[in-house]
This record gives sequence, structure tokens and C-alpha cells, in this order.
Amino acid sequence: MKRYLLIIMILQLAATVSRAQQDAQFSQYMFNGIYINPAYAGYKEQLNVHAFYRNQWVGLDGAPKTMSLAVDAIANQGNVGLALQISNDRIGAQRNLAAYANYAYRLRLDTYGESRLAFGLGVGVIQLGIDGSLLNPNDFEGQLPPGMQSRIVPDARAGVFFSNNKFYAGFSADNLIPQLINWNSDEFINKPKPHYYLTAGMLIPINEFVQLKPSFLLKDDRASVSSLDVTAFAIINDRIWLGGSYRTGVKLYNKSYLQKDLSKLSSAVAAAQFFANDNFRIGYAYDFSVGGLRSYSGGTHEISIGYTIGRNYVRMSNPRYF
Repeated sequence: MKRYLLIIMILQLAATVSRAQQDAQFSQYMFNGIYINPAYAGYKEQLNVHAFYRNQWVGLDGAPKTMSLAVDAIANQGNVGLALQISNDRIGAQRNLAAYANYAYRLRLDTYGESRLAFGLGVGVIQLGIDGSLLNPNDFEGQLPPGMQSRIVPDARAGVFFSNNKFYAGFSADNLIPQLINWNSDEFINKPKPHYYLTAGMLIPINEFVQLKPSFLLKDDRASVSSLDVTAFAIINDRIWLGGSYRTGVKLYNKSYLQKDLSKLSSAVAAAQFFANDNFRIGYAYDFSVGGLRSYSGGTHEISIGYTIGRNYVRMSNPRYF
């Protein structure tokens, strides 16, 4: 009975509370830079294709399922990065499909181009939907949406990204256009809120065969609890990455409009990456729920693959390899 009630609460939250809207999250965010920041386009200076699938809170009906696919490359002798990014996110009765074309202008900060400062812009469309047939009228307060409701809206993203041989950092924002569109107050579809991302990481050599790569991702939408991921990987012999992270809600500033007893939904993550060769990568992450969901959820599975074509940077001291 408790599990059933929890499922209902998740579905109601996803369908009715617009200011709790959140973009999908990925535990392997350091390999999915384009999803976070359009200025990441061209970062590897190769033709790069990667895909992600995330099945969150296994065992809970209506729990989030997210897919992401991106391809990026460079132009104009590496001074321009181009990328196409597509994502599909489902949670409860909600359906969100998005596609973006991304452009990054990459400034050289040294003679060899090892230090770059990139400014990125992404433009695209989002198809927002909610399927009323998946909602139980006995457990829903207010009027149910009649069948499948959908709306297509334009969107834009922007970001800045710095990288050199040992360090990277970026800041970005998305959902910049929907907030400017007049939204019918009677609509069942929630207006996407702007999200802000701050991320950074560095590479620390330990010895000839082992290197350490700590990183973090901070996400905020100014309407719900901010989220912080702190991650560390040990890189063994340039091929095997073993590590983990901890994700939790944090209070960056006062949000008096939030419910006082909101759960932070903390989780711990175990992750591994394997580079079969200089071009092919496969990764897996498993999230352990630490908060109130731990007794109801079978955890979260996330798998990713990546493939690069063209000029290859094999030096682990160069973050383009990531």
C-alpha cells in the first residue's frame, strides 16, 4: 500500500507541480557534455557520437526513463564546433522530446590551441506532452487532460566552456525561450523552466599507470531544490575508469516559496568506463537511493556508448580524450 501511494505521489508531482519541473539528469554527465552545454561542441576535436539510456527508480511505475543521442565535430581548423543533440524523457504521464542544433566558437588561448575558451549557442524545439489516459481519476485532484495533449515550442540554450590539458569548467543555461511565451493558465502542460548548470573537473596524475579525475555538476532552476553531483574516477592504464559520485540537494540561496519538508532525494553512484580502443567507449552507472525511495526503488541503471572518428588524441593528460 505504501508503495502504491508513493507511485501516485510521483505521478501527481510530475503532472501538476510546474515549478518542480527539472531537466533529466545523467550520472555520467562528464561524458554527455553537449546535453549540458552547447559550448562543449567540438571539445574532442573529432567526429564524436555518443548515446545514453537511463532507467531511473526501477520498480516504480511511471518512474523516469531518458534517452539522449548527440553527434559533434569541428570546423574551420578547430575554431568552430558543431553538434546535433536529441533527447527523449518520460516520467509518469509526461512526454518530452527535444532536438537542438548547437554552434560553438572556440577561441585559442595559446599557440598550440591546447587552451580553449568556447562560447556556445543551441537552438531547437521541444515537444511537450501529457497522456491523460495514464492518470487514474480516483487519485487525481482536479480535471484530467482529455487523452494525449501536446505542444511544440521553440527553445534556445547558451553556455561558455574553458578547457586545457589539466582542467575544464563550464556554465550554461537552457529553456530560455519558453519562459517568454504566453502560456494558457488552463493548459495541462507545464511550461519548461530555465535550468542553470555549473561544472568543472581536473586531471591529477598519480603515477605512470593511474590518474585521478574529480569533477562536479551543480544544477539549479530557481524553482526547486538545487542538485549537486560530486564525482571521482581512477583512470587505470588509460583504458579503465572506476569511480563513483554522490548526488544530493543543496541550499544555494533562500527559496521561501518551497515546501519546507521537501526531500533531497540523495543517491550514491557506482560507475565504470571501458575504452576498448582509442575510439570506442562503453560505460555503466548504478544509482543507489539514499533518501526515502531506498525502500521502494530497485535503483537506477544508466548505460552509455561513445565512438570517435578521425584524428585521435591518445594522451591522457589531454582532456579531449574524455
